[in-house]
Amino acid sequence: MEKKKVIKNIDNISDEVKEAIRTKYPDGWGNHVQRVNKGNNEFFHVITIDTADTSYMIRVNVKVDSVEELEKLENQDSSGGGSDDDDDDTIAGGEEDIQDMSDED
Repeated sequence: MEKKKVIKNIDNISDEVKEAIRTKYPDGWGNHVQRVNKGNNEFFHVITIDTADTSYMIRVNVKVDSVEELEKLENQDSSGGGSDDDDDDTIAGGEEDIQDMSDED
């Protein structure tokens, strides 16, 4: 029997899938995000999870920096300026994100 193939948003996953994410990615899933091209220059980001009967592509939110933002940061770095905000280039996906979601159910 072939597994079902399902795409779900990370905000709408079951407790079983959340637990599978915790097991597969104990240190967070931020370094395991894959880009899926939809065509028409559109895309989305996913992590993959398999359960006994289903293969999931879980859509996750990823902040992608624009070229303009990167150039601005490079100019700030070369001039000695900059920001103390380190969150601009962080990909979500740590254990805390899943813990927070399970508390909301």
